[in-house]
Amino acid sequence: MPTSKIGSAIPVPRFPFPASTIAIGYAVPRSGVPAAASFRRWVEAALRGAKRRKPVELAIRIVDADEGRALNRDYRGKDYATNVLSFPAELPPGVRLPLLGDLAICAPVVQREALEQGKRANDHWAHLTVHGVLHLLGYDHITDDEATTMEALETRVLAGLGIADPYV
Repeated sequence: MPTSKIGSAIPVPRFPFPASTIAIGYAVPRSGVPAAASFRRWVEAALRGAKRRKPVELAIRIVDADEGRALNRDYRGKDYATNVLSFPAELPPGVRLPLLGDLAICAPVVQREALEQGKRANDHWAHLTVHGVLHLLGYDHITDDEATTMEALETRVLAGLGIADPYV
């Protein structure tokens, strides 16, 4: 299988993740926002990095600051727009569907953070997409141990995409 690999990075195959459905919705002008193909590539890399071999269904909605703030306020009780929100699927017991969940990524927050942190905007979009997918898969960063595990996996996945460690 042809792949690209950097150091201890997770290899990224040059063909799509089989049978997954990744829907991308844009609630903002698309100028400065990555194309759907980029989001799909980043999702696929996160799934492979987490050793998820089964196909999944997930949706990503790119939102503006008002919608990002409303979602963060309504679902997390925090009255400000944040970079990425993850909404894992909550299926009834016994229902077996490949539904992973939804991500909401706030375009103006991503752009502002990339500028403030001196990162390429596209690299920051990739990082937040990978970060959100890992949350959908059950990873978290509430405790130090969880954060160490999640950040190490993010860093490996991003390295496989040719993106520098976002935590340095």
